Amino acid sequence: MSLDPSRMAPMANAIRALSMDAVQAANSGHPGMPMGMADVATVLWSKYLKFDPSAPNWADRDRFVLSAGHGSMLIYSLLHLSGYAKPTIDDIRNFRQLGYPCAGHPENFLLDGVECTTGPLGQGVAMAVGMAIAERQLNAHFGDDLVSHRTWAIAGDGCLMEGINHEAIGLAGHLKLGQLIVLWDDNNITIDGQADLSTSEDVRTRHTSAGWHVVSCDGHDIADISRAIEEAMADDRPSLVACKTIIGKGAPNKQGTSATHGAPLGPDEIAAARETLGWDHEPFVVPEDIMADWQTTGHRGVEAHSEWKSRLESSDKQDEFKARMGNVGDAAGRAIEDHIRGLAAEPQKVATRKASEMALGPLTEALPQMIGGSADLTGSNNTKTPSTLPFSADDYSGRYLYYGIREFGMAAAMNGMALHGGVVPYGGTFLIFSDYCRNAIRLSALQEVGAIYVMTHDSIGLGEDGPTHQPVEQVMSLRLVPNLNVYRPCDTIETAECWTLALQTPNTPSILALSRQGLPQMRGQDDGEWTSVTNRSAKGAYRLKGADAERKVVLVATGSEVHLGAEVASELEAQGIGADVVSMPCTELFDAQDAAYRSDLLPADTLKVSIEAGASFGWERYTGLDGLNIGIDRFGASAPAGDLFKKFGFTADAIVPQIVNKLNG
Repeated sequence: MSLDPSRMAPMANAIRALSMDAVQAANSGHPGMPMGMADVATVLWSKYLKFDPSAPNWADRDRFVLSAGHGSMLIYSLLHLSGYAKPTIDDIRNFRQLGYPCAGHPENFLLDGVECTTGPLGQGVAMAVGMAIAERQLNAHFGDDLVSHRTWAIAGDGCLMEGINHEAIGLAGHLKLGQLIVLWDDNNITIDGQADLSTSEDVRTRHTSAGWHVVSCDGHDIADISRAIEEAMADDRPSLVACKTIIGKGAPNKQGTSATHGAPLGPDEIAAARETLGWDHEPFVVPEDIMADWQTTGHRGVEAHSEWKSRLESSDKQDEFKARMGNVGDAAGRAIEDHIRGLAAEPQKVATRKASEMALGPLTEALPQMIGGSADLTGSNNTKTPSTLPFSADDYSGRYLYYGIREFGMAAAMNGMALHGGVVPYGGTFLIFSDYCRNAIRLSALQEVGAIYVMTHDSIGLGEDGPTHQPVEQVMSLRLVPNLNVYRPCDTIETAECWTLALQTPNTPSILALSRQGLPQMRGQDDGEWTSVTNRSAKGAYRLKGADAERKVVLVATGSEVHLGAEVASELEAQGIGADVVSMPCTELFDAQDAAYRSDLLPADTLKVSIEAGASFGWERYTGLDGLNIGIDRFGASAPAGDLFKKFGFTADAIVPQIVNKLNG
């Protein structure tokens, strides 16, 4: 399509009109960014972005990320105008309304063409980095014929101020991700007013120093925008295109001010904008000739998609490619069976972080989709295997990322990789630093992606590093996140089972909370005929040991405290008090079981006791108000692990008297 300004300007104005009308109708939203970036988006969509509206999930499409998600009417306008089935004009008319897909911020599970959920500023760019990583890794194996596409992101001043941006651009520059292009909406406005109220940094120099190519353009000059984009495409580094724009472009009295950022323009200003733009059409009406121009923007992608399908059909890697883009759940179950049988035959006392490494061996060997990494804690997280060689600027075929000290950036990049498809990312850090990752973990859950977080050093059991590194509230607080499975396995076999479950839930992210200290194996030959069907952790909790004497107590424990629960049960039995031991590696999966299963494990006529080296808050939902909750409701201390467990009451000698006293009333 020609970049004739006489045709491009009305196309951009269609974005402006839909954006200001939708925000006004909702009496809520952000019209300034889509109005300011309308020209840039029109050039990108018309000439450079590779997409097929009729096949929105085509594997080799370009990825477009609206990192400045508050300007969601930009992506909604683009999708509608360029021929996607959704959103319809009725959807746009009902912007921000219950039951309609045009949410206040773009949500990937509501609309095709929305590659990721954005709104928390900065994370969009970081997820785009993950998408670019996935593209290069797949390209290294399948070649340009099957995988060769770009990742584009639109970012605002806020996206580039957020701390995660520093992590993301540092990683992208180091890896020389030349297929990544960020279009910066350089309008010098934040909610509070002019950006210089809060920042004076040189954004361009910061990106250059991180190994990026930087080019500037007039964000309202069609030819200049095209020139800058083509320069970026020609460079082998990731590119920042600084698009100098006017926020709210076209609103004559408010453009260039923060008044257009996060509020409707108002009827008078919209009327004035219509006059300024020469847009004399009714709200939510786009003339046929302009709509026709927009509908042609996907023609290049339709043709490219057809050519790609032909190459795929004739490729000797067709079956492998299709398998790579599919789910790995069944293969994960098969890959781990022999490993678990071996453990059952020859039990091992190891830390569950080591047990995780042992499980990852056969999993990463069998599943090429798995791409691991760690935020500078590889030797502590035990996340690297012989099958996962380094992914680097010199070799994109690797399957292990050295993220550096970038926990938040790592987590967001993992989301991008999972959203891209073809890879299953897992990444490690200490559990205490899950707080650094927290908002990205929440977005994993919200976006329904199966990122896997390997969080080691999960309690006071890490010992001498002390309370700054000892998680207390982290495990229970993570359990509060909807659609997030938090696994705290007790031994080698449970760890392998939990890894299998994590890989079998592609729409639910997982956290594996793993110990630093060695733990005895609680299960043996009974699991010798293990299959994925008999994964005992799959129901979230199970009876590890039944009572010998008449059952009066049910001990519910997780992770490193399960063996302690078994010791407590043994001492209670010696006193004639029957005690079940229930291992509960995943409360979320247990909560999903039917009432009969849950009541069988936790019968009403028993004293229920929880044992977990973390916050006791929340355990009353399983033990009841009359139960007993053994936990830690204060910060830890610096000392050897054994001394700490004794100090904080995690011994049979400390717990048994509490149970006996409770039983005796």
